Amino acid sequence: MANGRRRRKLHFSKIYSFRCRRPTVKEDDQSQIGGPGFSRVVFCNEPDSVEASIHNYVDNYVKTTKYTAATFIPKSLFEQFRRVANFYFLVTGILAFTPLAPYSSSSAIFPLVFVIGVSMVKEGIEDWRRKLQDIEVNNRKVKAHTGNGVFEQMEWRNLRVGDIVKVEKDGFFPADILLLSSSYEDGICYVETMNLDGETNLKLKQGLDVTSILAEDSNFREFKATIRCEDPNANLYSFIGTMDFEEQQHPLSPQQLLLRDSKLRNTDYVYGAVVFTGYDTKVMQNATDPPSKRSRIERKMDLIIYFLFSMLFLMAFVGSIFFGFATKHDLKKNIMKRWYLKPDGSNIYFDPRRAAAAAFFHFLSALMLYGYLIPISLYVSIEIVKVLQTLFINNDIHMYYEEADKPAHARTSNLNEELGQVDTILSDKTGTLTSNSMEFVKCSVAGTAYGHGITDVERAMAKRKGSLIADEMTDGHDEPGATVDTNPPLKGFNFKDERIMNGNWAHEPHSDVIQKFLMTLAVCHTVIPEVDEETGKISYEAESPDEAAFVIAAREIGFEFYKRTQTTVSVHELDPFSDEEVDRTYKILNVLEFNSARKRMSVVVETEEGRILLLSKGADSVMFARLAKDCTNFEEETMEHVNEYADAGLRTLILAYRELTQEEYMEFNERFAVARNSVNADREAIIDQVAEVIEKGLILLGATAVEDKLQNGVSKCIDKLAQAGIKIWVLTGDKMETAINIGYACSLLRQGMKQIIINLEDPDIKALEKMGNKNAINKASKERVLQQITQAKAQLAASDAGSEAFALITDGKSLVYALEDDIAKSFLEIATGCASVICCRSSPKQKALVTRLVKNGTGRTTLAIGDGANDVGMLQEADIGVGISGAEGMQAVMSSDVAIAQFRFLERLLLVHGHWCYRRISSMVCYFFYKNITFGVTLFLYEAYTSFSAQPAYNDWFLSLYNVFFTSLPPIALGVLDQDVSARFCLKFPLLYQEGVQNVLFSWLRILSWMFNGVYSGIIVFFSCMRALGRPAFNADGKTPGFEIFGATMYTCVVCVVNCQMALFVNYFTIIQHILIWGSIAIWYLSLLAYGAIKPTLSTTAYKLFIEALAPAPKFWLVTVFAVISALIPYFTYSALQMRFLPMYHNMIQWIRIEGRSEDPEFCNMVRQRSLRPTTVGYTARCAAAKPNPFSREAQARQNGK
Repeated sequence: MANGRRRRKLHFSKIYSFRCRRPTVKEDDQSQIGGPGFSRVVFCNEPDSVEASIHNYVDNYVKTTKYTAATFIPKSLFEQFRRVANFYFLVTGILAFTPLAPYSSSSAIFPLVFVIGVSMVKEGIEDWRRKLQDIEVNNRKVKAHTGNGVFEQMEWRNLRVGDIVKVEKDGFFPADILLLSSSYEDGICYVETMNLDGETNLKLKQGLDVTSILAEDSNFREFKATIRCEDPNANLYSFIGTMDFEEQQHPLSPQQLLLRDSKLRNTDYVYGAVVFTGYDTKVMQNATDPPSKRSRIERKMDLIIYFLFSMLFLMAFVGSIFFGFATKHDLKKNIMKRWYLKPDGSNIYFDPRRAAAAAFFHFLSALMLYGYLIPISLYVSIEIVKVLQTLFINNDIHMYYEEADKPAHARTSNLNEELGQVDTILSDKTGTLTSNSMEFVKCSVAGTAYGHGITDVERAMAKRKGSLIADEMTDGHDEPGATVDTNPPLKGFNFKDERIMNGNWAHEPHSDVIQKFLMTLAVCHTVIPEVDEETGKISYEAESPDEAAFVIAAREIGFEFYKRTQTTVSVHELDPFSDEEVDRTYKILNVLEFNSARKRMSVVVETEEGRILLLSKGADSVMFARLAKDCTNFEEETMEHVNEYADAGLRTLILAYRELTQEEYMEFNERFAVARNSVNADREAIIDQVAEVIEKGLILLGATAVEDKLQNGVSKCIDKLAQAGIKIWVLTGDKMETAINIGYACSLLRQGMKQIIINLEDPDIKALEKMGNKNAINKASKERVLQQITQAKAQLAASDAGSEAFALITDGKSLVYALEDDIAKSFLEIATGCASVICCRSSPKQKALVTRLVKNGTGRTTLAIGDGANDVGMLQEADIGVGISGAEGMQAVMSSDVAIAQFRFLERLLLVHGHWCYRRISSMVCYFFYKNITFGVTLFLYEAYTSFSAQPAYNDWFLSLYNVFFTSLPPIALGVLDQDVSARFCLKFPLLYQEGVQNVLFSWLRILSWMFNGVYSGIIVFFSCMRALGRPAFNADGKTPGFEIFGATMYTCVVCVVNCQMALFVNYFTIIQHILIWGSIAIWYLSLLAYGAIKPTLSTTAYKLFIEALAPAPKFWLVTVFAVISALIPYFTYSALQMRFLPMYHNMIQWIRIEGRSEDPEFCNMVRQRSLRPTTVGYTARCAAAKPNPFSREAQARQNGK
């Protein structure tokens, strides 16, 4: 593009389909404008007019914050108290201000305020960051027309509907604006929409002819126009409206709409009229919250909280009954049993005459006292831990993709532990398993196959068949025409065949067909050439990697597309008659664009000789049906080649053409222009109907085959995931043959694996399709699918005790019926019985429905992984969505929970980080409940020994600080730093991952065992203190201990026991854990010393308690040591016995490390063999399956025969 000119002269009015959108629309086509959904009226350049003020459209200020200064406190408090535990502590905090409270109100409120405060501060910081982003966006500036042809800088937030703005190069559009003109004379501009749809390729937009002349600021002095269009909606790709300008009405389309947050590229400036502002813009209309996902551990944690609440109520109820009976019998025949309570003159709380009321009030007091069973700091601690865990994931150098400078990114911290419990992975293929970097490898022209390259799939097939194959056939002897290629590889082109290269195609038998084939490649596309002014080299800006590969292939073979002007494309091509390179120009008349329904694209061109040609390319499933009868004699050969290419894992397209008469074209163009300019919601369907008429009677030219190479490390990653016991499903839109061979290439399928194929390739169904009876087709198709599923179930049931490996392969047509309610359960049953599942020709909706079926049907954790916009539904439907930040933009990443750059990083994400996060969170939660139950049991037992009088065993502040200070930091360190085995061993022994899938570490048995450990520890601590301090003298003065000494001693024992338990529990010690564990104990002693130094009115029962009573007494130290040892011996004994005689899988790996046998291949293989099963996939299982099994029936039969 030439620079330095203020007004660019290059015309693009006929590029793509722009020309077809220009004719003035008929009046009848405006029927929807002004009706429901099409009521918006914009007065351009008159935002202050009376007419504009009547509509009262929203301003351009936007906010993404959750709170405002006025709503932060009430809304944040509401969010916090939605949690049942927090609400409970709020109620008890309020009751603490009544005489019912067994402790002071300040000590009850402090931990609640602290925990809620931390959570609110976290919420506030996150929202403040969003606020700063909003301020930055709203305060951006753009040039806006202020009157008299003067444009001045204006903040985005002050823009109004109808304002005229001038956006300059590399600037973002401040609102949805209607393109009026640009620095190009034809009013075109380049737009980057990455922020909207994630696509990185540039889009071309173009204003109306009548406004493209508004090239200067001064032209807008008297400019007036009225736009009538659709109401605000979320559809990024639709816009229907009209513009009244200079007493004429002009149709508007999405081609004129520039969306907010998209970026102006390669264009000096554009002028536009603001149509939608603020929350009416399409990007804000799409700004919906992603689906809320909660991990299984978090949901189970809620159940445990409810269980503890029920235990709390039960303990309070039992205690109140005992207290009621004791109170009732306190005063019998003027004999006072508990004389110290003065029952003859007590208040209602101890009145024997009102024992029932006393029992009820005791019940309320007990609910408050036993509330320490509930870990108040659990939720906030888990939030802190998960945020820190995501930092480790984001900064893992082993998941950093240096080539694209993209690290892993955990976009949410809610699902960290779910990464360690994945049972099924549902993966896209293109761009996920493959690189989405297309290379032109082979082609078929006039029934002759060209190209000798070998694909990854072909290599895998050769290995599968046991044949020898060279890595590269470049020795010149393997195939005719193959020569040694010393040139460096060219991106997008991996084609080798001297029969067609270097102009040799002109000497082939069907050179005229080859010429049309190459001409179609060079002309039938939507590619923009960019010329490097320094080197003169041409690069191509294409909407897809396939398009770029085709144009590059045409260039390398001899048809170089090098220029596009206002109505033409220009090509350097070889003249077969003169053997010289000539320049040919093709006039672009119409473009029939590609979409997922048409599965083809066409262009209508006029040659220099005046011939009108329709050039078309598309999928074989739609193209062969549009060929003219007996048009060529090589249709069968081409179909055979297409099937061979599909078997080799290549993506194929059919190329065809037809010549149009002048009359045919004029009739088509008139109908096409009307369809293009129709202003209603069915415009695209009308256009497709018109295109259907002209795209018939085509003459076959040939087929292309491009390779989408597997990403590096895919096979190894799938092998590791399979060894970990994870099931892998592939959901792809490719043909069945292509998907099957890609499956072999990445070891998802293997030799000897029995394939269960469900499709509708049945002669009877094809006959019904020709008849066109939809009801009969649906009925027969459903019966056929059900029949195949029934046969598959019988096949699975008859297998040798599940020792055979099966693969299920189905296509999109069959899925339509397999996913129906009455069949889905049977389909899922056979799918889960197979080692791998491949769903071909799947639509985006079917991908999401299959994911939902697996998630709901199995009840296990599902992970979906994809890279494109067509994978968004699947990612959002799965428990965990992983986006690949690849070549298809960022839309999948923006909808994902975790983003990675390559599929192979999934191995480390799940087997290392997933396992660690699952183990850490589950262990942390179990420990939280253990330490709180230990504490709560001592309170309950003390209550029982004090006649359930609601007398707390501990000082008020001791109660408050237990959860938030003395025992809260070590479990956070556990949740962030602990490792049962290192990352190297996690990858070396993948079956370790099954501990998370089977939920071994957070099963009800494990949770209850930790609760039992807490009950036991509480009992040991209480009775140790009771026996040691009950009646004998406590110190040298012969004094017996009071409740304050007893309580402080017991509290010391509890703090020491639970922190020492943590020391036994930790697998991987760091300096941080040492500091926090032993520091927590030390802080307790220092706090006791400091608190006791405060005046008695504040320290109450703790006044100089440590200095004067506890520290000088040997019993205090002895009972502490005894209680700690006694409480921890059972756990230590159980752990030692389990480690030695009944080790779990991670214990076995720990033994390998401890005994230094990590390099002993025989011992490691013995441990690893537990992860190999004949029903798994991956190259390790494939190798294992190839070896004879000495325990199989066949082997035993052979042995018996001997």
